[in-house]
Amino acid sequence: MGVVVKVPGGWDVPGSEEGWAGERGAGGEGQCVVPFPGPQGTMAEARQAATFRLDLGQGTPGRRWWNPALKEVGSAGLRSWRRSLAQCKDDILSGACPAGLASGLFLFAAIQGSRFMQLDPSLGLVDWIKASLPDWGVRWLPGFQGAVAATIFAGGLWTALLLTLHVVLRLLLRYQGWLSEPRGTLSLPTRSWLALVRIFSGRRPTLYTYQRSLPHLPLPSTVGTVAKYLESVRPLLSDEDFQALSSQAQVFLHTEAPRLQSLLGLKAWWAANYVSDWWGEYVYLRSRSPLLGNSNFYILDFLSVAPTPLQAARAGNAVYAMMRFREQLGRGEIEPATLLGMRPLCSAQYRQMFNTTRIPGVSGDRLYHVRDGCSRHVVVLHRGRFFRLGTHGGLGGHLLSPRVLEQQLQYILDDSAPAQPTEEHLAALTAAPRALWAQARASLQAGDRSSKAPLEVVEGAAFFVCLEETPGPSRTSPELDERAQSVLVGTGHSRWLDKSLNLVVFASGHMGLNVEHSWADTPVPSHMWEAILAAECFELGYAADGHCRGTPNPTVGPPERLLWMLPEEVAASIPLALREAQALARDTDCHILPFTHFGRGFTRRCRIPGSSFVQLALQLARFRDQGSFCLTYEACVTRSFHEGRTETVRPCTVEACAFVRAMEDPRLTDAQRLALFQVAAEKHWALCRAALTGEGVDRHLFCLYLVSQLLRLPSPFLTQVRAERWKLSTSQSATHQPQLFDPASHPDYVCCGGGFGPADDDGYGVSYVFMGESMVTFHISCRVSSPDTESYTRAFCPPPLECPQTCPFGSPGLCVLSSQDSRRFGQHIQDAMLDVATLFGLGAGPSTRARPGEAAREASRGPEPQQAPSAPRDLEY
Repeated sequence: MGVVVKVPGGWDVPGSEEGWAGERGAGGEGQCVVPFPGPQGTMAEARQAATFRLDLGQGTPGRRWWNPALKEVGSAGLRSWRRSLAQCKDDILSGACPAGLASGLFLFAAIQGSRFMQLDPSLGLVDWIKASLPDWGVRWLPGFQGAVAATIFAGGLWTALLLTLHVVLRLLLRYQGWLSEPRGTLSLPTRSWLALVRIFSGRRPTLYTYQRSLPHLPLPSTVGTVAKYLESVRPLLSDEDFQALSSQAQVFLHTEAPRLQSLLGLKAWWAANYVSDWWGEYVYLRSRSPLLGNSNFYILDFLSVAPTPLQAARAGNAVYAMMRFREQLGRGEIEPATLLGMRPLCSAQYRQMFNTTRIPGVSGDRLYHVRDGCSRHVVVLHRGRFFRLGTHGGLGGHLLSPRVLEQQLQYILDDSAPAQPTEEHLAALTAAPRALWAQARASLQAGDRSSKAPLEVVEGAAFFVCLEETPGPSRTSPELDERAQSVLVGTGHSRWLDKSLNLVVFASGHMGLNVEHSWADTPVPSHMWEAILAAECFELGYAADGHCRGTPNPTVGPPERLLWMLPEEVAASIPLALREAQALARDTDCHILPFTHFGRGFTRRCRIPGSSFVQLALQLARFRDQGSFCLTYEACVTRSFHEGRTETVRPCTVEACAFVRAMEDPRLTDAQRLALFQVAAEKHWALCRAALTGEGVDRHLFCLYLVSQLLRLPSPFLTQVRAERWKLSTSQSATHQPQLFDPASHPDYVCCGGGFGPADDDGYGVSYVFMGESMVTFHISCRVSSPDTESYTRAFCPPPLECPQTCPFGSPGLCVLSSQDSRRFGQHIQDAMLDVATLFGLGAGPSTRARPGEAAREASRGPEPQQAPSAPRDLEY
């Protein structure tokens, strides 16, 4: 079972991916269920983490160097408390508490009614409060004091009830015994715990019901973290290098670690989460690298079909469904997300899903968010022109119908007016290095009203809509690959990358989502996106002619064209930003591999976690592709803690390497390989459990490094840790739900997940999604210019005038003659998945992999392009 949310209107909201919710026990109907172990936490964060650097200068360690660190810790705590107090009023009014406002009114009515019936459930407390009150108004209102005393008593009793429920829930949510139980079973203590959680959660918990009851992220010990780190890098280092690193680690534990850990412990006690605010600020917002292909990630709709061929109709239904989802979020009508239907997850990231823009700064960015009532429009980009499309109208200001929104969007498509020379490539500034864009934006803001008014409209929009032509297949890439690459990077000037959400709709009717990463991790926008697909396909639907249902409204005026009056310095910055953006777009290679041989049902029958199965197959594929092992990044959610985001699982373990070597050793039998596979899978499962419970490695080391920089306390060990390169970055993205996208009844309507750019310029980015019981889709990316991944083969071609495309090496006579390596790596993944399946004796047959004992990569020739996945092989379950 994955993420499912029941909302008013009769349609379910899907969310995240594979797991064993059905085997372990389930949440109530309509709950948003996220499976375990949850390595689907995010997509593009690995690159941001790898490129994070903070240099505040060095100084002599001493007492005076504690001041900036203490100031930062104090500020973090104050920010945390300020956020909590600001949300308290909204949560109470929306009923996002175990005892909502309605229960308070009921309690007040009950106390007043008992006084009228001359009963005293307060055991004399009301009379005591009455005697303590001044005798105001006694002469004119004899019962006034009694009513005030009863009101005070009712309010105090309701507050005490609310606090008691929060304390009890917080204590209950600390229980983690169910994580160590065998899969498919629930012990009596766990069943009792689950029943108590449901009792103390109230009758109808909402999205933010558990928010204040979630426990804080625990702070691991430095000894345990360093030991786990050394264990994770052991298979990647020689004996001499490992011994040197171990010596550095021991020096760190006895010198810098105690001071750093004590300050970090103070923050863990004072703030809501000792990682998340620093992670968001220093890894994302202070990163100066471009967002294009580095930070933003994408999500697609369906593999092959579109519910309508009309671009405006698809966009109209999607805009309507997204705006309606925003309204349901504001009213608190979304059910809370839970892990396996039992463990509530943090929902703080949902608050900034819409109406949010990342504002560039010279040294650091910030997130700008407006309330729903101040953002009643979207901005549409079509052929370099910007339009303001109002989403609400009429006397009551209600949301326009899908058919009227389609009418407005069709007007934009039919408008033949050309783009102004200065505005056509304006969006390329959001893809430029952040400092360049910050300077250009400051120039816009410093101008008159005509120059900054369009910018205010864009930054205040609910989200951004891009209407584009459908990318066709190229010489080396099928249409699906081109569609993924288009949603991720576009043309370099076709996305406003600062917006939290970019809805991309193609002329063929297909669509996708480009997501800015700093405000949330993958499961949150994926949850919303799957809700949109379910609503616009199965609830809103389309007429027989492909249009949205309903009738147009001729009284609604056309969208407003935004006219940009750009200062000269901004206009001069656009060509610079465009060149860099287009270079980044050309350097990004995307490939989608629909693996149709088997899926989650097969891994469940093997009694192996699906994520462990795929991760070990990825280790085997990467070894065959490059002939070596590398540091591997796998994101795992930590949203079971207050304001939690992600932790890193390091799948390249000693056990995984032993299994891979066994697969390439012709002297070993399949039984021996299977035994090593099961050991490696169990190790991966243990790492996922540790990361999920806050006992991971990388976030703790990240905070220790940050504190050392704040203290001006150099640490060679932490510097070595921060210098690591993640040449394989992986993530499991959200999947469709059988309740919504049934592959048996609707085989074409299967949400295919999304992907991201590689974390390292010489590595791969791999996202995978379990689509039902019999399919896995892989999203693979790499850099075209990387010499390690060999995306290009240098060879002489015809003269430059006859060359079919510009040579990436900048020299005439060189061009692309070989297949791009993301598809080669996809072939290795497919072979590795099939080879692992044969270990279970299921008759999958041989793959196209190289002979055992040699790497599959051949330097003498490039791989053949794979236009489509081969026919599924029958597996005897």
